[in-house]
Amino acid sequence: MSNTNKILTAFATGLAVGAVLGVLFAPDKGENTRKKIADNGKKLSDSLREKVNEGKEKFAELRGNLQQKADAVKDKLGQYAG
Repeated sequence: MSNTNKILTAFATGLAVGAVLGVLFAPDKGENTRKKIADNGKKLSDSLREKVNEGKEKFAELRGNLQQKADAVKDKLGQYAG
């Protein structure tokens, strides 16, 4: 995981924890507090799912690029051997 991804993950986690703590310490009815926590949990879950999907896409792209480069090297070596 790159430093940028680590920083973004830490930032997102900090935001989520801060949001939950803010809701827990805010004076409100228990029902409203539970709803806010559930809503924030869903937002966090959706955000994490999006980040995972972005990571998968980047990994697939990187893998494809590496495969193309490996094939190009293989072709070059084949030319020299033949």
